[in-house]
Amino acid sequence: MIVAVVGDSISAGSPLWDPDPAVRATIAHPDERSQWQWWAAQREPSLEFRTRAVYGKRTDEIAAFVDDVVENADILVVQGGINDVVQGRPVEDAASNLERIVERGRSLGLCIAVADVLPWPDGDERAARDIARLNELVHAIADVVRLPFHDTLAPLERWSDDGDHPSVEGHRLLGGAAARVLAEIDL
Repeated sequence: MIVAVVGDSISAGSPLWDPDPAVRATIAHPDERSQWQWWAAQREPSLEFRTRAVYGKRTDEIAAFVDDVVENADILVVQGGINDVVQGRPVEDAASNLERIVERGRSLGLCIAVADVLPWPDGDERAARDIARLNELVHAIADVVRLPFHDTLAPLERWSDDGDHPSVEGHRLLGGAAARVLAEIDL
């Protein structure tokens, strides 16, 4: 099953990985385990991931990546929103952008999975409220499969080494959650 992924640094594998070889070459000690897709594929070898994800991109910018990865894909995973929150943009706009990405995927005949926004360890109260509200809006998008990224990490005390991105262990947990959900999709 081919899974196309569009997103930000969470799906890129920051801080220890990036799907772009040029970016990856700038990482002192790259580690492919620093991506949830790697862990999901280890758990479910039938999942083949194709990722276009870029550090720092907002939902309106992620929308431009869809056509880069969807050829012959079965599922489109949409992940994003934290950079909208970080930049103080309205979460309603981020949700609308995610909905547009979902609609694009549907128009291509793909099954759609949407990851909710992770907690942000280095964020403040405003960011926490915005993440909660954006996740409410993400969960309201109809007819999509939900990847429970927020709830997978929220109960844990340590899942990030840098305060912004999942550690290798955090990516492992996200990959396990994604594999469980994606493997159950009946195409």
